[in-house]
Amino acid sequence: MNNLQIQFSDRKSEIDLYQLQELLNVSAFWAKGRSIEDLGIAIANSEPVISVWDSDRLIGFARATSDGIYRATIWDVVIHPKYQSSGLGSNLVETVLSHPRMRWVERVYLMTTHEQGFYKKIGFQPNTTTTMVLYNQANRALVPATEVQLQESSK
Repeated sequence: MNNLQIQFSDRKSEIDLYQLQELLNVSAFWAKGRSIEDLGIAIANSEPVISVWDSDRLIGFARATSDGIYRATIWDVVIHPKYQSSGLGSNLVETVLSHPRMRWVERVYLMTTHEQGFYKKIGFQPNTTTTMVLYNQANRALVPATEVQLQESSK
């Protein structure tokens, strides 16, 4: 790995969804089997999206969702196993955090199963008081948007 041509990019248009799918399948037990269509939707609805390249090979990826000021969540941080322990993962997370969309956010959240030590080195702290989850079942009856009525408050 001495002759690496590593580049970081924040251009969503450069991401080859097939390479991303393969990277997730190889690098992330929690993201195996994601469809190309779903990956495209996730990328379209995330900002920033950061990719890491060795020449034309996708070797790292992370994305975030944020309101730009109060809260953000970092998702899908992956580095190909052959490139791990080289500092790229830390650089990737720091690149996400320094992006203009993230720079001034009050609280940045992420979820990790086994990498707490890695994220602590970057400055993240354990937070056991605010994490909850709703498993939104695919077969759950959803109210059509046309039936939802929003009322404007009168002052």
